[in-house]
Amino acid sequence: MDDDPSIRASLENLLASEGHATRSFESSQAFLSASRPDLPGCLVLDVRLRGSSGLEFQRELSRRDVRIPIVFITGHGDVPMSVAAMKAGAIEFLLKPYRDQDLLDAVHKGIELDKRRRVQAAGLAELRARVAAMTPRERELLPLIASGMLNKQIAARLQLSEVTVKAHRAQVMQKLQVYSLAELVRVADRLAADPQADRPVDTFG
Repeated sequence: MDDDPSIRASLENLLASEGHATRSFESSQAFLSASRPDLPGCLVLDVRLRGSSGLEFQRELSRRDVRIPIVFITGHGDVPMSVAAMKAGAIEFLLKPYRDQDLLDAVHKGIELDKRRRVQAAGLAELRARVAAMTPRERELLPLIASGMLNKQIAARLQLSEVTVKAHRAQVMQKLQVYSLAELVRVADRLAADPQADRPVDTFG
């Protein structure tokens, strides 16, 4: 995204030469107003934009939970600016004039990162669906089982019979599609590390 038509055209030609499908935008509003195909992608963003800076737009995308790798390009960058961009999640900050190969490498990296993120997001969505199929009692037992507690310990904690706990444990394993305690622990860890489990994720490819 750049407000200079000649730069946008040059970037499109460069990326198209590597087989990438591209879309260019002259402003942040044009980007936000456009439909977003559900494909892995990478945003090449100029630091200076019409109406707002690229860094401000990066923050706006974060607020909107639009998760797309960003490669910054600029002819007016400095160290504090590049540090701010990288801390906010940019994968590269290129100063003009940059080598075409450096930009291509950065875009390739961004697309691969987005592919991996999408795979991980799909895996988490599947886990959330499995958890949603569990009863409240089964969800209550999940962290206790994953912590290594024995049936009799869980029964004492929740004032249930061991037979009931054993039945619930079997249902937890079945609904989460895991076959060992080690697998269950990994699943529980992934869910615990997902603080936005109930929030939809808006992505752009």
